[in-house]
Amino acid sequence: MSEGIMSKAATMEIPISSNGDAGSLPEDDGLEQDLQQVMVSGPNLNETSIVSGGYGGTAEGIIPTSTIKGSGLHQPHPSPAVGGEEVVRGIAVEKFDIVKKWGINTYKCTKQLISERFGRGSRTVDLELETQIELLRETKRKYECVLQLARALTNHFYSLVQTQHALGDAFADLSQKSPELQEEFGYNAETQKLLCKNGETLLGAVNFFVSSINTLVNKTMEDTLMTVKQYETARLEYDAYRTDLEELSMGPRDASTLCRLDAAQSQFQSHKDKYEKLRADVAIKLKFLEENKIKVMHKQLLLFHNAISAYFAGNQQQLEQTLKQFNIKLKTPGAEKPSWLEEQ
Repeated sequence: MSEGIMSKAATMEIPISSNGDAGSLPEDDGLEQDLQQVMVSGPNLNETSIVSGGYGGTAEGIIPTSTIKGSGLHQPHPSPAVGGEEVVRGIAVEKFDIVKKWGINTYKCTKQLISERFGRGSRTVDLELETQIELLRETKRKYECVLQLARALTNHFYSLVQTQHALGDAFADLSQKSPELQEEFGYNAETQKLLCKNGETLLGAVNFFVSSINTLVNKTMEDTLMTVKQYETARLEYDAYRTDLEELSMGPRDASTLCRLDAAQSQFQSHKDKYEKLRADVAIKLKFLEENKIKVMHKQLLLFHNAISAYFAGNQQQLEQTLKQFNIKLKTPGAEKPSWLEEQ
């Protein structure tokens, strides 16, 4: 039993200093949010099923009531009144059991969370993994900034293209109504129309860049961070039941305590397995995310550079070639669906 408790495979338990200043912990003002997360994960009492899960609200250990109602515990040919009372009593017992298990688990996790924050407990830390998680969060914040700036660039440049289009139309109209300046208005109109065409081509490239970054940040990275959140919840549960087992192990060894100790050991092992599984899942997702990020950003940064360079160099042929290289197709105004310019 002691080997199961003190196992520190790729992790270690670090004590929290008495003043609560641990560099690996979040800011203290996040305590209220963490406590709210513990409390809002309560059971759904509208579902008549026995749940053996706990903090975090997973679907593990759900026993449908149909399996209970179909068991051999029913009395033969019960009267409708008696049968109805038994069903109501059974549902009440199920809901009471759900609330009891959730309450015990929430109490243990809340106690563990508070003890960590106030320097009275220890937490299990995988230094390498948590460094990668913090790096991912920082990377996501920076990529969100790039995404915001790229969207602002798209909106501003779209306004510029629309202005150039209107200016070109105005020059063309004046060239027809001003014979003495027809040539001057004419070539200015052609210049604005050419700039407008190249601007629309550049907008197609920038819009593709924005769409790809948005997918990377708000779907791929967000999916990995959801798994990270589940891992952090499992870590808290694991430490809560580990602490509970350690406290029981240091107590007296009578018959009642031994029974509770066996139950605590079983619960601890269950949460340890869940924690280690999620830790492995997070490590795999972080690895795949890094590989995917490098692949996506290599392509998108090359596209962005080539398109911007070709546009401001006035190289229309190179600009169009860049879009063909990355398989970007601009929709015509007469298409069934509105063009991406019209959707801005």
